[in-house]
Amino acid sequence: MASKNHRLVNTVLRSIGLALLIAGVGLFTVLPFTGHYVFYQGDVARALQGASVDPLVEEFSASLDGNSFGSPLHVTAVVEDILESYNSARRSAEEWDKVIYTDAHTLSTLLCTEVNASFLSDQPGRLWLLTFGISILGGLMMIVGNGWHRAPNGMKNHGIYHQAATSRGWVAWIVFPWLVVFYLVLYFRPELTVSLTVITDPISRFLKGSDGGRWFLYGFMYTVVMVVMAVRMFLKYRGNRYQIFRTASVLFFQVCFAFLIPEWMSRMGLPAQDFKNIWPLDYSFFFSWRLDALLAEGTLGIFLLVWGLVLIVVGVPVMVYFFGKRWYCSWVCGCGGLAETLGDPYRQHSDKSLGAWKFERYLIHGVLVFAVVMTGMTLYTFLSGASQVFFLDTWKLQSAYGFLVGAVFSGVIGTGFYPVLGSRVWCRFGCPLAAYLGFVQRFKSRFRITTNGGHCISCGNCSTHCEMGIDVRWYAQRGQNIVRSSCVGCGVCAAVCPRGVLKLENGSEQGRINDMPILIGREGVQLSPDLVPDNRTTNR
Repeated sequence: MASKNHRLVNTVLRSIGLALLIAGVGLFTVLPFTGHYVFYQGDVARALQGASVDPLVEEFSASLDGNSFGSPLHVTAVVEDILESYNSARRSAEEWDKVIYTDAHTLSTLLCTEVNASFLSDQPGRLWLLTFGISILGGLMMIVGNGWHRAPNGMKNHGIYHQAATSRGWVAWIVFPWLVVFYLVLYFRPELTVSLTVITDPISRFLKGSDGGRWFLYGFMYTVVMVVMAVRMFLKYRGNRYQIFRTASVLFFQVCFAFLIPEWMSRMGLPAQDFKNIWPLDYSFFFSWRLDALLAEGTLGIFLLVWGLVLIVVGVPVMVYFFGKRWYCSWVCGCGGLAETLGDPYRQHSDKSLGAWKFERYLIHGVLVFAVVMTGMTLYTFLSGASQVFFLDTWKLQSAYGFLVGAVFSGVIGTGFYPVLGSRVWCRFGCPLAAYLGFVQRFKSRFRITTNGGHCISCGNCSTHCEMGIDVRWYAQRGQNIVRSSCVGCGVCAAVCPRGVLKLENGSEQGRINDMPILIGREGVQLSPDLVPDNRTTNR
């Protein structure tokens, strides 16, 4: 009877939580289409003050003043026509120094922000409660309603292949396009975020003394989602100290180092920097505008520059040697933190095939080479004053990397594809820092996952839950240590093993790589001849 009552309570909690979550996310989704933008005399001049488009302010005013627009996209269309006409004339006259490179979407965002009169834009507190507030409450109710608060200690399957949300069912195919469209809007149509940024502007003013804009909105969303989903991780893995530790660690670094500290630095007039971000993940670290800004800050700027260099040259190899790449990918990194919280329900979707592994190796190392070449060209042009290297324009290369890797790969695909491709698409196939860390881990590290092949029952739980696409069972069956460069040391494979076959260790380098200690073939299961005295094969 008590069990039936518990199930009823959980069902009610899940149902109410789902309704609240849908309501909050639904309102958030329609807000960009509820705007009303009316331009009065002086609005355009105020909005574009400091935007370096002085020659066009009067023309923008003539086209926008006195007009009303129902969508930011309509404003963008007007701005784009004027901007393109002006730039075409300057290029025809070869007046390259007068060409305006600020894009129409950015200018439209500034203009629409100035005159925004969307739904409850004058009451951001209420708007926050109707979007973030009830979404957070609904998410927490669903988490508690799943029953992990009273299930036995230990991580179990919990029917992940029987739920529409976690088995590429209809729920996943609703979440998937929503995430993709969100990232497309965030990166390429910022004017549509104007009605959303008002939600977090009061929080931004409290933290850094000014309105936040789309990137503050995204940072706040990112952090809130991680906090809520971390509650799920704490409940689900509460019997595993390692999972509790690493979840708490990535949450701490996201909240403090990636969100709060940079905002406080901005409030004090200092260059905002995420102290845990490392090149080449932080691919703009050596861009000229970034170096100029750091050098202009004097002692603090020099410290931040040296700190970044020390992390690249000393921090990465030393920490990977002692702890493996998990010290960053599973304990510190914000990308990994989102993958381990929001992405945890989708970790089973990672492709374990040999073809995917080969594709992964070529692609991630290709991105690393791209980042290294771009950075080398950037430093050369910064030091020499040139704009090209071997007839290649450095700025165009930086823009291509920012678009293809920084936006499309890491954001649109890396996070948007969670529900269908798994939670570590970016970390596995695209992150250049993960490739760098992986090189060190594979050849010079004390970290490994040891296996006891004699106890493996080939249940496949370990392979199913490996988010990096490693066929862990293949290694476990053979008693072979796992030293793959892609392994992020999340430890879930060990957490789901019912026999304690897998163990994360930081041991001596000697014996770390033990190729094929157990052979499985037509003749049955055998020890490797190298392990048998006098090279005699012994059946087990």
